[in-house]
Amino acid sequence: MELLRKWLGHPEEIYNILRFKMGGYRAVMPRIDPDSLGCGLRTCYRYLNQTSRSFAAVIQALDGELRHAVCIFYLVLRAMDTIEDDMSIPLDVKVPMLQEFHSYLYQPEWKYMESKEKDRQVLEDFPTISMEFRNLSKVYQDVISDICHKMGFGMAEFLEKKVDSQREWDMYCHYVAGLVGIGLSRLFSASELEDSIVGQDTELANSMGLFLQKTNIIRDYLEDQMEGREFWPREVWSRYAQKLSDLAKPENIEMAVQCLNELITNALHHVPDVLTYLSRLKNQSVFNFCAIPQVMAIATLAACYNNKQVFRGVVKIRKGQAVTLMMDATNIQAVKAIMYQYVEEIYQKIPSTDPSSNKTQQVIASIRAMSLPGSSMASRHHYSPIYLSCAMLLAALSWQYLSTLSKATEEYVQAGEN
Repeated sequence: MELLRKWLGHPEEIYNILRFKMGGYRAVMPRIDPDSLGCGLRTCYRYLNQTSRSFAAVIQALDGELRHAVCIFYLVLRAMDTIEDDMSIPLDVKVPMLQEFHSYLYQPEWKYMESKEKDRQVLEDFPTISMEFRNLSKVYQDVISDICHKMGFGMAEFLEKKVDSQREWDMYCHYVAGLVGIGLSRLFSASELEDSIVGQDTELANSMGLFLQKTNIIRDYLEDQMEGREFWPREVWSRYAQKLSDLAKPENIEMAVQCLNELITNALHHVPDVLTYLSRLKNQSVFNFCAIPQVMAIATLAACYNNKQVFRGVVKIRKGQAVTLMMDATNIQAVKAIMYQYVEEIYQKIPSTDPSSNKTQQVIASIRAMSLPGSSMASRHHYSPIYLSCAMLLAALSWQYLSTLSKATEEYVQAGEN
């Protein structure tokens, strides 16, 4: 019955899930025909689906040759991530591997067979991935190789040290996500689907990556603690606890939430850059690819803000909410309206006693100024009484069916997955 109450509380999401499943997904993420691909590319897309079904969906929706370039870029980065995450690889082996990884793209026989990670197939069959990399146009190869070079050294730098200052937090997020945003932006421009300024403005592209990465780090506090990982900056959390793990203790929950709110406020500073970046995009497939993770991120931060559950379990946005965001975020005015909606949700939850309340209000004011909702989106969450009645009746009659159906969209719920 809990699921039924959840659906009844958000009847518009029932409509959007049904619309998505009945063909609406084709508008935002059309599927690629595997029979149109050569053997090597077909294998690469299979690995893409195995390692991240959510990214596979949005990558396959990209236009033209950009689709293949981004697919290979993702798999190469996934291979690097697999090395970084594999705790069975000694540091004296891992560090030079990461630093030299860009050179493996040009070594047809290079592969690594010793990984214990779940995505090890991208290392074991790296010759197939590197072959398809070398089949890309040189302009794409140069971008991917350059980003791998920079990312490898950045990953190696943070293997042996924890994130201390907020500046180091920004630098870590730059290495693991900002560089991805920069690389993707350069690929967009290289494809000529977007103007050259998109690839040249690395500050905005970096912010796109930082917003997603910081959201993931904030949301995943408890999971990272359980895995022995620490990504929250000491400069912030040390003002609220002796050890980062202390924030999960019930007696420290008030201080933990204040720390959480300060980090969310930090992440919100990237939203103006995100809106500026998205406003420059011309190609619909590129816009969808970039906008969907960003609106998922703002919805996730709104769910996490001032929420004790971050320190007790998993905070996720609703599946129907995720589908609604995917269906709506197809133009800049719609994205601005979504951003406005969720920062307003955060604003309504700001405690007057929170140490960061003034800073949170200030950054929200700057986002409001950029994302005042226009009349085109005024009806986004307003439906006729007849529709609402029908939707609630449908929920009452078919909630069990929707429970199963919604599993198909679960991989889209977490912003910036993997």
